Amino acid sequence: MCKWIECKISDIGTVVGGATPSTNIHENYENGTIPWITPKDLSTFSGRYIQRGERNITEVGLKNCSTQLLPKNTVLFSSRAPIGYVAIASNDLCTNQGFKSVIPNKNIDPNFLYYLLKYNKERIEGMGSGTTFKEVSGNTMKNIPVYVPEDKKVQEKIASILGSIDDKIEENERINNNFVY
Repeated sequence: MCKWIECKISDIGTVVGGATPSTNIHENYENGTIPWITPKDLSTFSGRYIQRGERNITEVGLKNCSTQLLPKNTVLFSSRAPIGYVAIASNDLCTNQGFKSVIPNKNIDPNFLYYLLKYNKERIEGMGSGTTFKEVSGNTMKNIPVYVPEDKKVQEKIASILGSIDDKIEENERINNNFVY
């Protein structure tokens, strides 16, 4: 039997916030090739893996703000407006300030982390603070307690089972979207 350990999000990955380059500087966006994700991009997104959002930024835009290029398999988690959209980066990309993304440690399966954050969405949302709209701070995200199987193979098996269910749901959505009446 596999041992599950209690830890914090910061024990299983690096929590990273995003930022928005100034929209008044055209060089930040014009002919940009770096995928830049906002919570709005995830509002209509139903898959698990995301490649790009509505807009891209340029190298100049990347350097002109505090966002950073997140590696493939980073788990994106919207931390405001609203809290709880989750996706996995299928390539290097960056996000706006509406995210507290988690770059998983080597001993953490990114797909397991995706399901772990989805499962804990309501609990994380309840930890948000703010008057105009709720937001989860980086510090709050880092300190969220979770239970994780110590063995990465067990994490992978759990994620595989959940993933096969999501694969079927996604296939059914594709069929339904292509069905002509």
